[in-house]
Amino acid sequence: MISNKNKLFLFFSFSVFIFPLSAQKKFWSLEATYTGDLVSNFTGGIKTGTTYLGMATLNAGVDFETAGLWKNGDAFIKLANTHGGEPSSTLVGDFQGVSNIEAGNLTWLYELWYKQAFGKFSITGGLQDLNINFATSDCGGIFTNSSFGIHSSLADNIPTPIFPLTALGLNAEWSPSDNWKIKAAIFDGTPDDFENNPYNVHWQLSKDQGFLTVTEIKYEESLIRNQTGCYKIGFYYHQHNDTIDAEQKNRGFYFVGDQHITDNFCLFSQIGISPKQLNKNNLYYSIGFKYENIFKNRPDDFLGFAVAHAGIHDSPAGSETAIECTYHLVLNENMYIRPDLQYIINPAGTETKLKNALVGMVRFGVEF
Repeated sequence: MISNKNKLFLFFSFSVFIFPLSAQKKFWSLEATYTGDLVSNFTGGIKTGTTYLGMATLNAGVDFETAGLWKNGDAFIKLANTHGGEPSSTLVGDFQGVSNIEAGNLTWLYELWYKQAFGKFSITGGLQDLNINFATSDCGGIFTNSSFGIHSSLADNIPTPIFPLTALGLNAEWSPSDNWKIKAAIFDGTPDDFENNPYNVHWQLSKDQGFLTVTEIKYEESLIRNQTGCYKIGFYYHQHNDTIDAEQKNRGFYFVGDQHITDNFCLFSQIGISPKQLNKNNLYYSIGFKYENIFKNRPDDFLGFAVAHAGIHDSPAGSETAIECTYHLVLNENMYIRPDLQYIINPAGTETKLKNALVGMVRFGVEF
């Protein structure tokens, strides 16, 4: 029997060697990335201190049409490794997560899927990250705090298939016009955790594990003339058996809006609502902006500022608000550095009332 570790090695080998390394054949793609965060908690939280954490990924894709096999078919595989400290868990004690790459020391299969398009309709099946296709904000995605990437009311109330633990799912998309897109997906309701599935290559689907469904409607049209805008509303429903006799059901709603005010200034907002009687974090909202092309000689740099609030009840810690300011400095086409400052009002990731935390970090990224 092949061990989970050997299975992961085989996936790695597949992603690297299945494609002939010839510059003339462009039906495949291969990319490696590395992201590192040096994080310091200056005051408040659990304790002051500094830690480093990093994430490496290896991505490989195949375009079957370019390969001369069949039209509109794509496959993708992504391997990941995270390592280093855990600033939210050991220093800050926040609920939303000051670094969106914090996951501990893991090496795992992150994504493995196949997508087939049929005109305006497409379907994707396999190991997927829900947050790649749902509940995303283009402007909000520039921030380091996890909640600007995925609403805390969605990420923390149910076992959501997002970073780091993804799950098997089937995702369908339909674009009836250039401005509208309708998405619907169903996922494994209870992905096996890393303790039982350390490399994420052991998957189970059963009635007791239940399911998670997500539906999103996207409208891509600006409310301001000669600018761009995008608005999304989504609904999710989760069901699984917590015990043999207890069926658990949960649900929620979310909204995401991105609107350019000028060519280089974008406002965004996110809202997440779920039933208070079922969820500890029943309310989430954020607002922020991204300011691009601040300096004429540095068109790819940008400045970002945002505020996120996680409404939490029935907890001694209470609700939490995160304020983040970040500057993205492009060094060249493959490297960037991003100084980042966050102020966490009432860190709520523990059962203890903590003082407000001031967190500074420097993120760097390399892509090949």
